[in-house]
Amino acid sequence: MNAVGSYIDRDSVIHHLHPVTKNLLFIGTFVICLLTNHPAILAGLFLGVVLIGTAARKRMARTFQNLQLFKFMSVLDNVKIGCHIRTKSNMLDAIVHTRTYRQDEEYAISKSEEILKAIGLFEYRDTMAGNLAYGMQRKVEIARALALEPYILLLDEPAAGMNPLETQELMEFIKMLNEGGYTIAVIEHDMKFVMNSCNRILVLNFGQKICEGTPDEVKANKEVQEAYFGKGIIAGEAVKVHA
Repeated sequence: MNAVGSYIDRDSVIHHLHPVTKNLLFIGTFVICLLTNHPAILAGLFLGVVLIGTAARKRMARTFQNLQLFKFMSVLDNVKIGCHIRTKSNMLDAIVHTRTYRQDEEYAISKSEEILKAIGLFEYRDTMAGNLAYGMQRKVEIARALALEPYILLLDEPAAGMNPLETQELMEFIKMLNEGGYTIAVIEHDMKFVMNSCNRILVLNFGQKICEGTPDEVKANKEVQEAYFGKGIIAGEAVKVHA
């Protein structure tokens, strides 16, 4: 993969399309070649390759393509886990229930309930995460990421494995988060999902950035059309259908 950089404006949703190669922005526990102009991270700071633990402390949160929930824990307890970066208690505090532990627990519960109320999941706070529908589980995972109070939220193929209804609901959910002030970066294959939920798109093909712009600009780009539909008469007809 070649180095790829992009500026991400605050309060925007940027999608990274990759018709051939996957996971080019962040792979496993790494964030790759990301630029941001958020003042709290320093304008234009090139983050390069950052360990995700360090990234979390810099208030960058992510979700995974495959769900990473604790299915036998409640929705509330899953979201509380995301609050750990702001807590101070250690194992001894937890064992003897020191004042520090109690304060951290109060904070985690309060913060998690606040997030669940804001995104419409509060009624499921005591439900086992594994008992929820797949689309709801994805929202719980995003809620846990929000507990980090991120400056930027990274989503790795959030619509993977979803049916059309779940995908539509997730699309509206992401737009709601963006309207609430969250800056979001998404890697996704689903063109319909991308075109209807983002305000900026970056397209990669075989590790090369071939286009970046608004949905309309990307849709009209010849290189993007060829990457998805190929060349020739049949490809040209496919472009007309998807236009």
